[in-house]
Amino acid sequence: MSEAIVRLTNVTTTYEGAAHPVIHDINLAVNPGEFVIVGGPNGAGKTTLLETIAGLLPVVNGSVEICGEDILKKKNKLRKKLGYVIQNFDFDAYTPFTVEEVLIMARFGLLGLFKRPGEEDHAAVDTALSTLGIADLRKSHIGKLSGGQQQKVLIAHNLAKKPEILLLDEPFSNLDLATREHVCDVLCRIADLGVTIIIVSHAFDALPKRDVRVVVMKSGEIVLNKITPPECVQQIVRLTSES
Repeated sequence: MSEAIVRLTNVTTTYEGAAHPVIHDINLAVNPGEFVIVGGPNGAGKTTLLETIAGLLPVVNGSVEICGEDILKKKNKLRKKLGYVIQNFDFDAYTPFTVEEVLIMARFGLLGLFKRPGEEDHAAVDTALSTLGIADLRKSHIGKLSGGQQQKVLIAHNLAKKPEILLLDEPFSNLDLATREHVCDVLCRIADLGVTIIIVSHAFDALPKRDVRVVVMKSGEIVLNKITPPECVQQIVRLTSES
């Protein structure tokens, strides 16, 4: 068994001003290259779990480790290993950046102070554009694209960072069925290369054709955590999300 790349131990998290914790006593270990689907009804704490892993929320109790190090103590270092596609993010129509510029911005955090993007950075952008099938949008202004196209750009932006862990909150929203299936296949290929994928999703018609770890949450707790073959994933996630 490989060492967990993401490990939450007895984690309780809340939002500032909240009367009660949103997730509590969470224990979860995810290995490199695993594909994890987080399911459960609305308000179960799924997005909060992703935000906690990303180091965006204070941990009231317990610890969150990324690559064996505490995310809250090594934020700047460990966030370079993370990509995070948030839910329902829309670019304003007047956003002045092109798709290529949005992707190259993902590389800035990996560069030293005052360094300009080089050959490696532009190659990472090219690969991300090609992987998502949006190379033809390279010079398009991001604010002029459809919601589905913007979603693919956001995923490509995070891939350009070459993360070890990719977190995605409802990544298939705004995508038609064919595109959802394409993006899901892309994520599976990325996981096969060793990148850990953790997604929150209600898109039951776009699920991985591989074993995945299904994590089901309810009322801020994990009620199911198991490796599941592809033929069983849809039934388990659907039932638990509707309960």
